[in-house]
Amino acid sequence: MSLNPYSLYCSVYRNIARPLLFLTPSEKIHERALETGEKISNNKKAAGFIRNLCNYDNSALEQEILGVKYRNPVGLAAGFDYDGNLASFMSSLGFGFNTVGTVTALPYEGNTGPRLGRLVKSKSLLVNKGFKSEGAEKIFSRLAKKDLSNITLGISIGSSNLPEIDTTEKAINDYSSTFNMFNDVEYVDYFELNVSCPNTKIKEPFTNCPNLSALLSSLSTLKIKVPMYLKLPNEISAADLFPLIDLALGKGVSGVILSNLVKDRSNPMLDEKEIAKVSSLKGNFSGKPAAVNANNLIGEVYKRYGKDLVIVGCGGVFNAKDAYEKIKLGASLVQLVTGLVYEGPTVAANINMGLVELLRKDGYENISEAIGVGNA
Repeated sequence: MSLNPYSLYCSVYRNIARPLLFLTPSEKIHERALETGEKISNNKKAAGFIRNLCNYDNSALEQEILGVKYRNPVGLAAGFDYDGNLASFMSSLGFGFNTVGTVTALPYEGNTGPRLGRLVKSKSLLVNKGFKSEGAEKIFSRLAKKDLSNITLGISIGSSNLPEIDTTEKAINDYSSTFNMFNDVEYVDYFELNVSCPNTKIKEPFTNCPNLSALLSSLSTLKIKVPMYLKLPNEISAADLFPLIDLALGKGVSGVILSNLVKDRSNPMLDEKEIAKVSSLKGNFSGKPAAVNANNLIGEVYKRYGKDLVIVGCGGVFNAKDAYEKIKLGASLVQLVTGLVYEGPTVAANINMGLVELLRKDGYENISEAIGVGNA
């Protein structure tokens, strides 16, 4: 087994840098990270240094999925770079793909704070942004100025979280306007349709078949050419999920992201004392508490659809073991945000190098060979 320097870097971050960073409120640190990352991305020497420090490449991790090339299966999920400030930077941190957003047609400053919180023992984040966004037009303008060549980039799109978007019909028009803006744009490799954010005023009207059908029918008129992934809830049964997927597959959706945030505050992975401290705060939970449900859904969905549906695993990915578990259950790709917060900037490289070791141990030459093998 070869030495993994990225594991050491993650350990240094966890034990030295993270305790210092966590002295500052979550949202403030997030804003500083966005500012710092954007400054580094605009400095070729600094960006090159970070790229050399944080990247691990191996042909065993490369895949082409639905015509899109991925240099590795570890991506940045929506929710971290919501306004596209780091669109050209995240590949320097070793991510094989990254999602901007969730982008909404109209700007929204976010729900009443606090919008972020940490539950360290639970390895989770309390999230209550509610589709905070500078709006599609401003984000589109920002991305147009960036060099996004040789980057696998996606756009997550949601409905504007504003009082005037108070019916499904208005929400459909809102979704459609944002998709239309980013449709046929050269740097967009895939779309994510986020219908499962629980922190919005309109809640989740598109997690039922009639409303989802109306939304997808509207989007079909745009003749979207790149893959579209449907991001689905965490706390949903397979029986309720399958009709949504059956419908989506017939209306232009190529895959699913499993899954979004945890709502249930009695989730056994949530530390009781930490939950008590945030009992007065609104929001839902990412990270480790999402893992069990996400993994169960990945397994059930892969058993039913197999290679006919691309699955992206999201929720509780901190290390190679976590990622490999999702892949063996049926995920072709994995995404994370909380793992970046808790494991630091070399988390993607650490996971990728660990995945290669796990593949070699199991006798596989490419990550694609491991998809679904644990789901017999």
